[in-house]
Amino acid sequence: MASADTEVSRRPRPLSPHLSIYRPIVTMVMSIMHRATGIMNIAGLVLVVAYLLALAAGPESFEWVNGIYSSILGRIVLVAFTWSLIHHALGGIRHFIWDFGKMVGEARYDLAWATIVGSVLITTALWALVVVLENI
Repeated sequence: MASADTEVSRRPRPLSPHLSIYRPIVTMVMSIMHRATGIMNIAGLVLVVAYLLALAAGPESFEWVNGIYSSILGRIVLVAFTWSLIHHALGGIRHFIWDFGKMVGEARYDLAWATIVGSVLITTALWALVVVLENI
């Protein structure tokens, strides 16, 4: 009968590949960012629920929450949340395009860069509109 201490069981097993051996490429970073923005969106829903609860609780609560959201830190968080929503939505459209077998070759890099650039441009345009409307 063979024992568990045979020569075969003593050989070191190969290690699985890990992120440390791969060179980051835009599609890999986009995959990670899609997951991260999904988590950020869930966390951002807390902001939306807090805003709605404050609205339902009365004018004092609403003004308190609105003061927090109007602060510099609040605005930074809201801009990040807006970017997260837009980036995640564009990433979903990117996956939807891939579901049809389109842009899966070398064009996948262009589509990934379009998602990055598009999310930044749309977020910037949206918040520029917010600033303009606030100053009217």
